Amino acid sequence: MDDLIRHPLAHARIERGWTQPELARQVRRAALRRGLRSGVDRQRIWNWENDRATPDVDSQTLLADVFEIDQSLIEALGWPYWLPGRDSSIPLGPHSTVPALREALRTSMDRRTFLTYSSAALIGLAHQWASTEPQALASALDGKPVDAELVDLLEATGQKLTSLVTEQRQHTRTLLDAHLTTVIDLIEAQNYSEPVGQRLHALAAQLSQTVGWHRFDQGKHAAAGRFWHGALHSAHASGDRDLGAGIMSDLAYQATWLKDAKTAAEILESAVQRTRHPTARSLLHLRLARAQAALGEAQACHRSLATAERDMARAEGDPPAWCGWMSPADLLVDSGQCLLDLGHPERAHALIEEGTAMLPGARDKTRAVFLSYEAGSFLHQGEADQAAAAARQSLTLAKKIGAPRCVALVRDLAPGFKKYDGVYGVDELLELVRAS
Repeated sequence: MDDLIRHPLAHARIERGWTQPELARQVRRAALRRGLRSGVDRQRIWNWENDRATPDVDSQTLLADVFEIDQSLIEALGWPYWLPGRDSSIPLGPHSTVPALREALRTSMDRRTFLTYSSAALIGLAHQWASTEPQALASALDGKPVDAELVDLLEATGQKLTSLVTEQRQHTRTLLDAHLTTVIDLIEAQNYSEPVGQRLHALAAQLSQTVGWHRFDQGKHAAAGRFWHGALHSAHASGDRDLGAGIMSDLAYQATWLKDAKTAAEILESAVQRTRHPTARSLLHLRLARAQAALGEAQACHRSLATAERDMARAEGDPPAWCGWMSPADLLVDSGQCLLDLGHPERAHALIEEGTAMLPGARDKTRAVFLSYEAGSFLHQGEADQAAAAARQSLTLAKKIGAPRCVALVRDLAPGFKKYDGVYGVDELLELVRAS
């Protein structure tokens, strides 16, 4: 928990500006509205916030009324995970997977905006993951256990859902959430052998990782972070170190996107130490280079780019599914973006242009991102007409596939075009940005 606010209940209370006595009064008023009486006082609130006691079901019901939380979440998530506004992560542990995943799903059920994880929480989670070995999965066979044939079906369906191209994925949110919920329910029952349990946890990690990217592309950063957090717990329980490292790198990529490159670099430096497959290592070093470039650390950035290139060249056979999309095109374009951040626009543009031309046709979301990078490199060189053309292509593609994150990339470039008012294509682009 956060050193300053030690408990989610304290966080939720302080966020609303309430003292402990005021929260106790709110609980008693909630009881009266239900025609009940409650003996909750300041001392009891203090006990709950300091883990000296756990509120009973009736008190949790009243607290949910006070914080305007869906009552069904009390049983689904358990105390204290259903409380609102947590910005600290659930520690890794033998029974942490289900609470972490259900917390992620809760962000889809609750209409309010949730806090993103703090930098300290993310860095602490990364260090814990890197230094903690997964424990053997428990099983409790008091009924018919989950068999491998059912898991075969769940895996096949999950593979189809997670491998859809971006344009189709925007229509499958409900299906993915429902499929993930089914897998979580099976994990929570703990009615499986250890091999089946490992497969269920790996599947939950892959599904939650994909859902996290959907939320990220929609600009829902708090929800994305929680799905990746849940995915990390699942991957850790399954014993898949490379998948866990990939999920940590997703959290780092998000931190870089949110202008917190220092946190991103710390996460990646922990994660890459436990990564085994060369393609996975290449991706993590490439993302580390992006963070280092954003920090202006030129020498470190160039070392990371060189390592990413060497690891890519060493890769043999099929890479892990979660990084199977990684290609020389990604290496070229992200290297170019690093050079752009470091103030070398001409070389950056050459790399970005080359990588964009190599990109497979099925990766429209990545193409939209790459085109926005290309527009930025043209803009740095003062070639406003070519920049406008690339930005317009990026924006049109991003809107087609339903990726607001990619739309935001072009919108962020718009101020740089204003001094080129009247240049061919610029006015049209700015009009499209205003309409998006």
